[in-house]
Amino acid sequence: MEKFTKITSIATPFPRANVDTDIIIPAQHLKSIKRTGFGEHAFESVRYNADGSRVEGNVFDSKRYSGANILIAGDNFGCGSSREHAPWAINELGYRCIIAPSFADIFAGNCIKNGILTVTLSQGDVDALVVAAEAGHQITVDLEEQTVTCENALYRFDFNPTHKDMLMQGLDEIGQTLTAKKAITSFEAKQKMMTPWLYR
Repeated sequence: MEKFTKITSIATPFPRANVDTDIIIPAQHLKSIKRTGFGEHAFESVRYNADGSRVEGNVFDSKRYSGANILIAGDNFGCGSSREHAPWAINELGYRCIIAPSFADIFAGNCIKNGILTVTLSQGDVDALVVAAEAGHQITVDLEEQTVTCENALYRFDFNPTHKDMLMQGLDEIGQTLTAKKAITSFEAKQKMMTPWLYR
């Protein structure tokens, strides 16, 4: 998993509230567990008309926000069913960080497991960042300092220390467990001596 420490980028403003995981990646595209190939279907109902043509002016395909690594979202982002495909799709669009007033818990947890930082700020702060994003201003997100800066404005955010460590080291839950490999091996050796029948 790619480490997350600090990024500076323009941002895509998408401040719609209650965007669920079916909007992020529709259920009909959940046929693979390869973690790739979902970006083209991400936010499909926002990006495409019923006949398959592109929705003119949608922010996800706008040249104005091309290359953005930050998504400014609305309240309760990622609600709905708990599909890990949602952060996979968002990641394929190039986003490493999502800023919103609140996130659905399961979605936020899935983001951590896939190297995406979810930053929770007040509605007023998010509104200000939407204006900045629409103006094309660069935004810097610093996980170590737990700050978001844009122009002369600075916003501080809280973040779970364990999740912070995972993101900064580029570790998912399995990778984090394997950092204790020596302790695990030592425990297994002792257990094998005490309960050898478990290893037959």
